[in-house]
Amino acid sequence: MSNASNVNDSSPSAPPSLRLAASLVVLRARPSGMEVLLLRRAVRANDFSSDAYVFPGGVVDAADRHAHAACHGLTDAEASERLHLPEGGLDYYIAAIRECFEETGVLFADSVDGPIDSVSLTAIRAQREALHDTTVDIASLCRTFAIHLAPARLHYLSHWVTPLALPKRFDTRFFLAVLPDGQQAEVDQIETAAHRWMRPGYALAHAEQLRLLPPTRKILQWLESMKDVDDAMGTAQALADVPRIQPRLANGKRGRWPVTPDEPAWAELSLTDPEEQGTGHYDIVPGRVVTLMPGVLRVSAPNPGMMTGPGTNTYLIGGGPDNAWAVIDPGPDDASHIEAILQAVPGDIRQIFVTHTHRDHSPAARTLAARTGATTYGMPAQHAQGQDLTFVPDVVLSDNDAIVLPDGRTLRAIHTPGHAANHLCYALDGADLVFTGDHVMQGSTVVINPPDGHMATYLASLEKLAAEAPKWLAPGHGFVMDQPAERIARLVAHRMRREARVLDALRRHGPSTIDTLTPIVYDDVSAARHAVAQRSLRAHLEKLEEDHLALRQGDALWKASSV
Repeated sequence: MSNASNVNDSSPSAPPSLRLAASLVVLRARPSGMEVLLLRRAVRANDFSSDAYVFPGGVVDAADRHAHAACHGLTDAEASERLHLPEGGLDYYIAAIRECFEETGVLFADSVDGPIDSVSLTAIRAQREALHDTTVDIASLCRTFAIHLAPARLHYLSHWVTPLALPKRFDTRFFLAVLPDGQQAEVDQIETAAHRWMRPGYALAHAEQLRLLPPTRKILQWLESMKDVDDAMGTAQALADVPRIQPRLANGKRGRWPVTPDEPAWAELSLTDPEEQGTGHYDIVPGRVVTLMPGVLRVSAPNPGMMTGPGTNTYLIGGGPDNAWAVIDPGPDDASHIEAILQAVPGDIRQIFVTHTHRDHSPAARTLAARTGATTYGMPAQHAQGQDLTFVPDVVLSDNDAIVLPDGRTLRAIHTPGHAANHLCYALDGADLVFTGDHVMQGSTVVINPPDGHMATYLASLEKLAAEAPKWLAPGHGFVMDQPAERIARLVAHRMRREARVLDALRRHGPSTIDTLTPIVYDDVSAARHAVAQRSLRAHLEKLEEDHLALRQGDALWKASSV
C-alpha cells in the first residue's frame, strides 16, 4: 500500500530512492449517494499505514510490464501520454488493477465474450494469494483464464510523492473507477483487515478515527465536491493536467505530519526548512522563535481569536557587527509576550516599527520602548474608534521613507491605507520581503471598518503593494506567503465579487438596511461573523455611493442608484 507516508520515522541523511506505486479509488452509486471503498490496513509494526483506512494499492512490480498484451482499450503509448511519461505508463494502470484484485477481489477485466461470469470469477479469485506471493503474475493469470484487463475503465486522478524526509518513499499514481457490475469486495486478510463502503463526507467527518492520511483526505475532499459517481468519473476523465504533489514534512501538535501545497505553512517551510528535512513547523505557537531567513525572526503573541487568527506576529530584524535589532509590530500590551520578545531577540533592540494602531499590533510599543530605550516609528491614529491612542511615534513616517536599520539594511515604509488610515507596510531591502501588517493576512480577508477603513482606498493600496513585486509577504497574522501577485489579485477579485453581490441585492430587494442586506450578501459566511461582516458591508456601500451606483435613503436605508 503506497498512498501515505510514514510520518513517525526519522529522517535519513540523504533522500532514499522512490518506489513506483499505484492506487485505485473505487466508487459505487447508492440511493443515498456516492460511496467509496476504503480498506483498513492490518496492524503491523513499523508500517506507516498500520490500522489506517486507505484505498487499494501498492508498488508497481516489474512483472506488470509483461501484461501489456493482456490489456484492451488502452495502449502503453496512450497511458504514458496521460501520465506524462516517455513510456511505461500502462504499468501503473496494471499495478492498480492487480493490487485492487489482490486486496479486495474486485477485478477490472473481461472475458473474451464480455463480462466475467460468477463461476469464472470465483476460480480467478482463488489465485489471489498466489498473485500476492508472486507465485503467479498478472500476465500468466490472464492467459490461464483467457481474460483481458480493462485499464480504459480507470481515469487518472492524482499524483503523490512521499516527502523527502522519510526513509520509505513512493511515487504513487491514483486512479478512479466504478465497481464492476455483479462484483463485491472481499478483503484478503493478509494486508487488509476489513473494508467499508463510505460516503466521502462521512469518512472526512471521522478522519481521525479512520486515521486518514493526507492523500486519502485530499481525494475524499475532492469526491465530496462531486454531485455523484457520473460527475466524479466525468470530471476525472476530463482532467488535462494532474499536478505532482510532494508534501513537506513538518512538526506540530499532531506530531510529524506532511504539509500539502494548499495548507497555510507550505510556502514558509521553503524558508524555514529549505532542505525538506522535516525541521519546520505547520502550526504557530505563542512565544516560539522562528527563523524565517538570516536576520529575520518571528515570535507570535498569545492572542489567538476570530480577528487575530493564530495570534499577532512580531518580527525581529537585525544582527550585523553590533548585534542590534529592530522590532516590527510589538503586539498587544501583554507581559508574557513582551518577555518573549526580549528573550527572543539575540541583541539590543534599538528600533520599534508599527504597521498600524489597532490594539493587537501597537500597544506593547510603549512598554518595550521604555524597557529598551528604542526609537519608535509609524503613524499616529487618525480616528479614535478601535485605535491605540497611546502610540505616539518618536518618528512619524511618510510613504516611501527609508530607515537604516541597526544591522545596516534599509526598511522602506509603504503607506497602504484602507484597513486603517495610518497603515504602513515595510519592505526589507535586499530580501524581496514585505511585512504587510493587516493589509494582507493569511487565510482570510481583512475587515474594512469605516470611517478609519475605506474600501476604495484599500483596493488602491492592494494594487500599490502588487506593484512592489516582492517575492514574500510576512503578514501580521499567519505564515509567510509566496506568490504575492496572485494572492493580491485574488483579494481584489473577492472584494469585487462581494461588491457585485451588494449591488445585486439592492437592485433585487429595493431599499434595505444593513441588517437586512447582511444575511443576503454574506450567506456564505457563518452567522456568528455577520456582526463583523457588517463593517465591511458598510464600506462596500460607501464605495458604491462614491461610484454613483448606490444612494442613502434617510438614516438607515440604502438603495441602488437609477443611473
